[in-house]
Amino acid sequence: MRNLPRGMLIDLDETIVSASAPARIVWERVLGEFAAELDGLAPHALAAVIERQSHVWNDPAWNKEWRMRLGDARRLIVADALAELAAAGHRVPRREVGDRIADRFSAVRDAELCLFPGACEALDRLKQLGVRLALITNGAAEPQRAKVMRFALAHRFDHIQIEGEHGFGKPEERAYIHAMQRLGVAASETWIVGDNLEWEVEAPQRLGIYAVWYDGYATGLPPDCPIRPDRIIRSLAELLP
Repeated sequence: MRNLPRGMLIDLDETIVSASAPARIVWERVLGEFAAELDGLAPHALAAVIERQSHVWNDPAWNKEWRMRLGDARRLIVADALAELAAAGHRVPRREVGDRIADRFSAVRDAELCLFPGACEALDRLKQLGVRLALITNGAAEPQRAKVMRFALAHRFDHIQIEGEHGFGKPEERAYIHAMQRLGVAASETWIVGDNLEWEVEAPQRLGIYAVWYDGYATGLPPDCPIRPDRIIRSLAELLP
């Protein structure tokens, strides 16, 4: 598929919009603000436990249950991290402090969102070249729609599909099928672009969609990864002829 397709499904988070810094770094920075309330816990040590507890996002069932309530999920992860430390004999702050830490992380994370360099220019050029574009993203309606408005993405897409607005999301087959129907394209003439190997590569490939994995931080495929993208890019501009 050297030529551009008729339709393209594009992910939002970590494909068009970047979190700008690894979560571990942001947790350490936020925890530094709460150092006086941590009962002697070192911010970097608590950040390490929070990062370990955050691996629950890799569980598809947990992810599906909590991605619509991201703020509550972060509160739960911090609470679990504090419980782990308490069980190991460490003094830990009250649950209320943990909730404020999680809420502060959410606020900082949202404030620091930014566009990947050249993302909008690439989208505009794809539209000029006649590619029909669909933004297809998981997550709750309000925060995801806010990103669409904040980064002026609405007019750049022929269809915007947010899980919280439609009632279904990736990797459900109907998420891809519905988007293609709205664009009026078949799987054989569709590409999908995104950073999640399950949602934007493995699942759509089963439908015959050409899957482009977005490696925006140049990390490369995980070792021994059984999922094989049809193509790997590090910027949306690489999609252009």
